[in-house]
Amino acid sequence: MSTLPESISAVLPAYNEVAVIADTVRRTHAALAASGVASSEVIVVDDGSNDGTGELVRALAAELPATRLLTHPHNLGYGAALRTGFEAAGCEAVWLLDSDGQFDPGDLGLLLDLWEPGSLVAGYRAQRRDPWPRRLNHAAFFTLVRALTGPTLRDVNCAYKLFARDLGLGLRSTGAMISTELALRARARGCRIVEVAVPHHPRTTGAATGARPAVVARAFVELVGMRTGREGADGALLRRRR
Repeated sequence: MSTLPESISAVLPAYNEVAVIADTVRRTHAALAASGVASSEVIVVDDGSNDGTGELVRALAAELPATRLLTHPHNLGYGAALRTGFEAAGCEAVWLLDSDGQFDPGDLGLLLDLWEPGSLVAGYRAQRRDPWPRRLNHAAFFTLVRALTGPTLRDVNCAYKLFARDLGLGLRSTGAMISTELALRARARGCRIVEVAVPHHPRTTGAATGARPAVVARAFVELVGMRTGREGADGALLRRRR
C-alpha cells in the first residue's frame, strides 16, 4: 500500500491559457482536497502570457488562497516555467500538471496509488489525443533522444508526474528537454521510478507551441548539450553510459 506524501505542490506552467486556466486551477484544488494529503498548494507559472492568463489567476487567488502566481516578464520557455515552479515549491512532493486541459486533475489518484517517498511516478498517455503530425514529430525526436541519452521514460514528455521536491531543484533545461533531464537525473540517483497509464484528452482551445521551429531548435541544442556531457547541477553526467 502506498503512503501519501505529507504535502503536495502542484506546478502548472501556463502560456496564453486564459480560456481554460480557471477551470484547471479549480479542478486541481478539488483533486488535492479529495486526495487526503494534509496540505497543498497550486503554483501557476505564467510564462509571459499576453492574453490575460496571469490577471485571471491573480483574481482567482483571492477565492482560492492556496493559489500562487509566479510571472515571467516575457516568454522564457516551457522548461524555464517548470524550473521556476519547482524552485518555488514548498511541499514534500511536486505534481507536474499542464494547464491546457488535456489532463484531468481528478486522475491524481493514479499517481498517489504508486507513491513512495523519494519516487518519480510518471504518467504515460494511454491514448495520445494530439493531431497525428504532432504525434509523429514527437515520436521521431524522442527516438533520437533515447538513442543519444539512453533510457528515459516510456512517454518522457507526458506532463503528469509526481516526484520528490529535491529531484526538481537545480535543473538547467529551459525548453522541451526539461522532462528528459528530470528522468535522467532520477535514474542517475537511483530513484524508484514507476510509470502508469493516464487518460489524455483533446485540446479544446488555444494552440500548442511544442512544434514551433524555435522550440524544436532549442530542444536540439539542449539535447546536444546533454550528449556532449554537460554536467547537471547534481554532478551527474547527463549522457549515455558506455
